[in-house]
Amino acid sequence: MTTGPILEAHDLVKKFGDFAAVKGISFAIDRGESFGFLGPNGAGKTSTMRMISAVSQPTSGTLSILGLDPREHGPNIRGRLGVVPQEDTLELELSVRLNLEMFGRYFDIPRRTIRERTNELLEFAQLTERANDKVDDLSGGMKRRLTIARALINQPELLILDEPTTGLDPQARHLLWERLYRLKREGVTLIITTHYMDEAEQLCDRLVVMDNGSIVAEGPPRDLIARHSTREVVELRFDVESHDDIDLPLSSFAERVEILPDRILLYVDQGDETLADLHAANIVPASELVRRSSLEDVFLRLTGRTLVD
Repeated sequence: MTTGPILEAHDLVKKFGDFAAVKGISFAIDRGESFGFLGPNGAGKTSTMRMISAVSQPTSGTLSILGLDPREHGPNIRGRLGVVPQEDTLELELSVRLNLEMFGRYFDIPRRTIRERTNELLEFAQLTERANDKVDDLSGGMKRRLTIARALINQPELLILDEPTTGLDPQARHLLWERLYRLKREGVTLIITTHYMDEAEQLCDRLVVMDNGSIVAEGPPRDLIARHSTREVVELRFDVESHDDIDLPLSSFAERVEILPDRILLYVDQGDETLADLHAANIVPASELVRRSSLEDVFLRLTGRTLVD
């Protein structure tokens, strides 16, 4: 067991030729923490994940994983990690059980232990009844749960998940969240990269917001929202081709106004009162919505872009 942070990075840089994908980021992750990387595609998340998975060397900076330097102890570190890639890499023609058992052999785990762990992981992933079915016959959510179960076969101290629920329907996403909550309760340290703000809010104790290879904010989700946004947001849509053409005194109704191609966002403390004030001023949009501020609003405030850009 290591003491101090389970992972620590200082001024971490990753370059590909003249292009800097990661630009001198620093962060530390405590044992048992669920830590997130939030940002759009191209923000530098995947390059960071490859470095902290000990499969890609930093161009410069220092990185300590489980108290070890990945430049010198890469195989040792990888043997103590679990990695869930963005794309499933399962053996589709083999059974669910064989996918787990074969992966366990890569870690030189005794066959009896592999069988015991496989049974435990099938139950964890709610796949016991499908153990002898071909992976190709599983749903997308089942395949994703199997991929996570496979990453746990070596009982890792640190589980790294790259976009764990991309492409899943809401029911499958929530079931996967429940499985990850269970791992966290059991003391597994989680590192999650995602571009879903609700996922980051649900799963992460703390996170960093990345944009263009840099960290632009760090903290617990609710603290970031309180620090960088208002309590509520009013979303307005008008019957126009471009909301950039709207010429209304909306700034007088809000602390901040963001004009997006498909809607206008008013950042306020009391959304219903703001709507009433707009209607009293004879400003009536085609549609309107009041919601609480989210991490996407934080990202928009910090970078000028939405998470789906």
